Amino acid sequence: MTAPQDRIEVTLPEVRELATEWARQLDTLAAEMYAFLAARIPEARADDEIAGLTLASCSSNVEAVLSMIRHGIPASATEAPVAALEHARQMAARGASIDATLRFYRLGHAFFWERLSAGLVEAVADRDRLMTALSEVSAFIFAYIDAVSARVSAELIAERERRQRRAAALRADVVRAVLAGEPADAATAERTLGHPLSAPQLAFVCWTAGEHTMLERAAAAVAQELGARRPLLLPEGADAVACWVIPRDAGSADSGGPAGGGRGGLVRGELGGAVQGHSGGLARRAATVAPDVHVAFGALGHGLDGFRASRQQADRARRVVELAGRQPPTLTWYPDVAVVDLLSRDLPAARAFVEAQLGPLAARDDSAARLRAALLAVIAPSGGLAAAARELGVHRNTVLQRLHRAEELLGRPVAEGAADLYAALLLAETVPEAVLAHD
Repeated sequence: MTAPQDRIEVTLPEVRELATEWARQLDTLAAEMYAFLAARIPEARADDEIAGLTLASCSSNVEAVLSMIRHGIPASATEAPVAALEHARQMAARGASIDATLRFYRLGHAFFWERLSAGLVEAVADRDRLMTALSEVSAFIFAYIDAVSARVSAELIAERERRQRRAAALRADVVRAVLAGEPADAATAERTLGHPLSAPQLAFVCWTAGEHTMLERAAAAVAQELGARRPLLLPEGADAVACWVIPRDAGSADSGGPAGGGRGGLVRGELGGAVQGHSGGLARRAATVAPDVHVAFGALGHGLDGFRASRQQADRARRVVELAGRQPPTLTWYPDVAVVDLLSRDLPAARAFVEAQLGPLAARDDSAARLRAALLAVIAPSGGLAAAARELGVHRNTVLQRLHRAEELLGRPVAEGAADLYAALLLAETVPEAVLAHD
């Protein structure tokens, strides 16, 4: 049974004498250990700073072990040398894993134990005392390496987290500055964000009232569906995350073909081929991986101005979804709701406008809703009786009957002030919770 660490120490005078002798050769031992590591671990010689810290760590660890053996200091008193901790921090700065960093200690342990055990065989003539010496030294060195490895691992993780926090804070500062319209150099912003700004890019926002861990899952699923590499994510509190991506087919967006639109003849403009045919797949993918999350897109943009505009549009699309009181999952393109966003910027005025235009049709009952839907389908830019019948799934005569009933309630033909009527109907259909009067 292994002794508790606070009782692991070296007691034999022969071993302490050997440690004293080796301490006089510290520089040589450290150099030999470094050469041993450098021959087996490429990172040990990757650059001058790591090479120097590896040598310093070899020296300080060997010195600590020999000193503790010489003076009978138990393994429980082990402290990680300053050079070892700095070595771990620099390994973290270079993106090294814990396993890659601890490999230095595993191989260093092997080197030191091989040398020391050979030295003990020469120094201790009595077989029984030799076995005791080997047992004590083996247990002591193992306990020392175990303690130092634990501290080095903790420091590497802590440094990695510190750097991630600093990088995230710096990225957030750059994004805030760009969104605020502050002067910024595109090349500098690209380096800080790790995100190319010269390519066409698309911003979207994910938010939820549910589990916040779903946000990054939803963002990753959307980015993957768009074929985007390395999306730029920016958490915004516990309930939202903003994301910028470069869609796989973004290059075709410059051709200018529409990728679809909402009522009012809106198209996604520059989105073009970048998102054509993606909406259905995006909606299904997002709903599958994160059913409690809303997703709102801006339009494809270019450069710092496009980066800013796409995000602002995504926020406006989010505003419309929240005004509508829709339940998740939802997926909304800003170009599909841009007119509603503009019409609803002054909500009190929008409510008054809807009431004045629709009169009795602004009621919150199923009958008024059916009449509004039929009327909207008829007077939409791409509408008409036949189109309305197809959209509503009813007979053409049913649409005509509803149209006549709507005109009776309005007290005027639908052709009279059709543009204003259309705007009011569009508001009532999209954000009824915000513009229809409550009973």
